[in-house]
Parts: sequence; structure tokens; C-alpha cells
Amino acid sequence: MMMKRLAMVLSLLAVVASPVFAEDKASCDKTPRQVVEAFGKLFYDQLKVKEAFEAWVREDYIQHNPVAPDGRQAAIDALSGWLGTQPEFRYHVKRIIAEGDLVAVHMHAQPKPEERGFAVVDIFRVEDCKIAEHWDVLQPVPESSANDNGMF
Repeated sequence: MMMKRLAMVLSLLAVVASPVFAEDKASCDKTPRQVVEAFGKLFYDQLKVKEAFEAWVREDYIQHNPVAPDGRQAAIDALSGWLGTQPEFRYHVKRIIAEGDLVAVHMHAQPKPEERGFAVVDIFRVEDCKIAEHWDVLQPVPESSANDNGMF
């Protein structure tokens, strides 16, 4: 009985340590920033929700926005539906900041060109070349400001 268990454990270790498994883990040749930039080209620039999420987001995507459920498909469904009602909506990425596996995207989101819109920061955690987790903060662009610095 002990020998069977040992053989099973050794078999599992051989699979985990095999070159095929190592290749899968090492196949990511992009930095977290490059992953988010590639995602952003599809999502922020082209509003291709499904393509962006299927290419660059894990299926078990963790969402920290309290009004959005976890999961890649939930994000695709919610964002596709919402953007479908907003034909003039545009994101204007202003800066991307990356440290380790975290990437922040600061942008101006405008439902319509004539609207002031919102300052948005999306924060992503990247794991194995895929976005694994997301946080966001959003602030309306006010009509007037106490300073001349602007929000972007």
C-alpha cells in the first residue's frame, strides 16, 4: 500500500516537473505592463470587449468593483451590454504605471464627446500573462476646479 502511494506521488511530481508543464508556465514573454497595454489596445482603444477579455483575462478573474460579479464571462456580458447602449463612449488613456505584477491605467472616460466625463483609474494584477484581478476608482470631472492643474 505504501509503495503504491509513493509511486502515485512520484508520478504526480514527474508530471508537474515535466518540460511540458515548465513550458506552459514559462511561455509568457510579456511584462505585466505589456499585457495590460495589449488588453488596452483592444478594450480601451477599439472597445472590443469580448476579444480583449478572451485574449488577456483569466476565466477566474477577480473583480473588486462592488457592483460587478467575478469571472471573465460576467465582465464580457456586463461591459458588452453597457457599451452597446453607449455608441459614442470613448476612453482616453493618459498614463500607465506599473510595479511588479500591478498595473494602473489612468484615463478620461467620456460617454459623449461633449460631456466632461470621468477620471478613472483601473488597477490590474497580472499573473502568467493574463489579467487576474481588477480594482477601479472613478471621479466625475467637475465643471470648475479650485486649481488650474486639471485632472489628467
